[in-house]
Formats: sequence, C-alpha cells, structure tokens
Amino acid sequence: MASCHPSLSISSIKKPPFVAYNSISNYMRRTAFISRQGHHSEKGKLKDEDIRIRHAESLKEVKHMLGNVVKKNPLEGLSMIDCIQRLGIEYHFEEEIQAVLRKQQLMFGSQTYCVIDDHELSEVALQFRLLRQEGYWVHANVLDKFMDREGKLKQKFWGDIMGLTSLFEASQSSIEGENCLDEAGNLSRQLLNAWVSRFHDHPKAKAIANTLRWPTHKSLSKFMPTNSLLQNSAWTSSLQELFKLDSYIISSLHLKEIFAVSKWWKELALAKDLKFARYEPIKWYMWPMACLLGPHFSEERVELTKPLSLVYIVDDIFDIYGSFEELSLFTNAINSPKKTWLESIDTLIKSWVRLCNAFLLEAKWFASGHLAKAEDYLENGIACTGVQLVLLHTFFFMGEGINKETVSIMDGFPPLISSTATILRLHDDLEGIKDEKQDEKDGSYLKYYMKEHPEVSAEETIKLMNEKISDAWKRLNQDRMISPTNPSLKFV
Repeated sequence: MASCHPSLSISSIKKPPFVAYNSISNYMRRTAFISRQGHHSEKGKLKDEDIRIRHAESLKEVKHMLGNVVKKNPLEGLSMIDCIQRLGIEYHFEEEIQAVLRKQQLMFGSQTYCVIDDHELSEVALQFRLLRQEGYWVHANVLDKFMDREGKLKQKFWGDIMGLTSLFEASQSSIEGENCLDEAGNLSRQLLNAWVSRFHDHPKAKAIANTLRWPTHKSLSKFMPTNSLLQNSAWTSSLQELFKLDSYIISSLHLKEIFAVSKWWKELALAKDLKFARYEPIKWYMWPMACLLGPHFSEERVELTKPLSLVYIVDDIFDIYGSFEELSLFTNAINSPKKTWLESIDTLIKSWVRLCNAFLLEAKWFASGHLAKAEDYLENGIACTGVQLVLLHTFFFMGEGINKETVSIMDGFPPLISSTATILRLHDDLEGIKDEKQDEKDGSYLKYYMKEHPEVSAEETIKLMNEKISDAWKRLNQDRMISPTNPSLKFV
C-alpha cells in the first residue's frame, strides 16, 4: 500500500495537488539533470556500471544491518524500516519488512503485550502505524495505556514532542468508530502546531511542520522532503548512501521510460488525425512514476502511461472541443462495443464507457444550465476521476491475483476504489477553490452545495468536505485491512 497514495484522479492528473506537483516536478528536473551529465556516453556507461556495482554492495550491507538491528533491538528495527519507507526504497526490502511486521502483529495479539509498561508513546504509535499502513489488523486499544479514563491522551504526554508526532502519524490510519484515536490525533496536531510556532528555530521544527502538512500515510514519500528523516544511528550513513545510489539508477530508468513513451506516441501518429492532441509525455508519465515504485515496475509504468495519454485527449474533447451533439454521438459509439472473448478486455471497455458517460452527464448539465444537487454532482464526479479506469489498467498490467472473482470485484466499483475516488474528487475541488483561474466549466461540490443550502457558509461547506474526505479515508483504511494479503489490492 505504501507505494501508492491518492493523487491519481483524472482531474488531479490535469492539475495535481500543489505539493505533489511541485515535488514530482523537482524530481523530474533532477532526472533531466542526470541526462545532461552524459550517462549515455562511453564514460557515462562506465560510471553507470560502477554505480550499479556500488549499489548492489550497498544494498547487501544495509540488508545485513537491518537483520542485525531487528535481532538486537526490534523497536530500532522498526525505526529503520520507517526511514526506508520514507525514503521510498522499500521495494528492495519487501520480504524483510513483511517478516518483521508479521512478528509485530503476533506480539500485539498476545496476552503478554498488554502488561508491558516500558514502551514509550512514540514506539507503540510507530508499531501501530507501520502495521496498519501495510494492511495488518491491529486494535487501537494498544494505545489505551496512554489514555485517561475518559479516553483522552494523558496530560503527562502533552510535552512529549516525538511521541505526539508519532501519535499524529498513527491517527491517520484510523477507521470508523475509533473516536478516541481521532481525538488523540487532533490534540496532537494542536499541541504540535503550538510547539512549532513557539520553537520555530528548533532543528526539528521544520520536519514536524512537514509531518503535520503531509502525514506519511497520506503522502507520496518518495517525493517528500528527506531532510531530518534519518536518525543519528549506526546505520544512518549506509542508508543515505544506498538512497543516493538508488536515486541515480531509478532517475536514469525513468528517463528511459519517458523516451519509450515519446517513441510510442510518435509511432501512434494520433496527432495527425487529432490536431488538438497535445504532446505531453512527462505529464502523462507523472502519476505512473509516482505510484508504481521500483525498477521491477518499469514496463508497467510505460504501459499505464499509454491509456492515461488517451484519457487526456478524451477529457479535452469533452471539456474544450466537442459540442454537446458531437459528444453525445461519441459517447453512443463508446457505449456500443462488440463483446470480446477476453473478460479482461470487456472489463476495461466497461470502464471507458463508465468514464465517458460521466463526462457526458457533466457536459449535459453545463449545456442545459442545470445546477445539479451536491450529492448527484459528487456521485458523478467520483466516476469522472477515472480512478477505476486507471486502477483497472494497473491491475491487469501487474498481473497478480487475476481471476473471475477479483475481476468481478474490480468491475463493480468496489469500496476500495470508490473511497479513493471520493478523496481525490473532493481534494481536487478544494484545490480548485484556491485557483482563481479555474475554468467556469469545472464543477465544485462547494458551489453546488451552497446553491442547494444558501444558509450555509463557505467555511462550513469546506469543513463538511474535509469531514467527507476523512470518512472516506477511514473506509479505505478499513477495507484494506479486510484482505491485506490479497495481491489484487496491492496497488491501491
């Protein structure tokens, strides 16, 4: 799960959340810089080979260190795993990480854990978050010893800055009904914001402010600030070295993948027939690169970029170039496909039909001047995100866990997809509120809700939208823990 986070809607592909867009754009600039260093020259090839050898040696060293740390001090081992995941290089340690977390889950489920009193808040909250982040079930009552009789965080922990930070991070993986955990997370946020304001020159202030703004569970770790992530431990320098070498190799691979996408687009020659079709390979590639991490997903990143490029074109047809009559004819044609003998192809066709039908309904509302009810807008807007289409393509490209049952689940817009799409739809609408240049044709839950409820202020509506986002996250967290080992859900 950690490798793929929200920010994958069609609308947010067009205009991704500010932090994600800037972080990924900066990463792409670094990738281009590597290209200019001439690693395709003979000298560059020798350098590449040298780096790969050093990378293999560094990886072996860090794996050995991780094994030793886990044996000597399991809690420090979890801190090391946390740093590995925050650096976005966990794909090299999947087996090791899962082995550690399985042991942690067994320990949490044992009778003896409840009587252990020497664990600090930061340690238990970290254990809790890492398990839930990877889809392992663990009850929130493991945090009870830090709460008072009313279920509120004991006051003696209010000054434990590292504990509060870890508790805030843990609260992001809460599920429905865990009110005490939610309250503890909100209190932690308030206390940490006050501390950062008071001690803004403290070395940890920036890292804590970043955590409050972009909690790990809801961010793209690979593209978040890496400063202050690593502890001053015996393994720190070795992990930093591995990260630098891995970043060089992956950046070079990303560059080759963008070239492959460009080559495909030119050979497709679609722009000859559709003059308005824009050539934007980096923008198409951005989200496959952000959500499918590691060299083993190279082919999948390239292949996923191809349908995404077509989604951009279809989206432009509906938003800019087509009249309503033309869009109706286009959608009718999409709705009349011939059935194939491949169930996977039929499922993908249905996802394109669902997307175009949603686009057409939006176009119909705009053409007629109809002001939809807020919940009708949201229901259709969820389909307009294109999340199901993108995740279906990802599902088939990855090729894991494909059978009649999982295909049927994916075809039916399951809660895992609808929750993700709800988060993205409402987040994109919130970003649109800040964008003064937003197209009048772009809908917004805020606009429709306030028209429907004129007595409600913009601030109250934004609060409602954030509550809906929070509820969708809770459903997503819970749904993932129902079948954490199901390979068909790994990309969600």
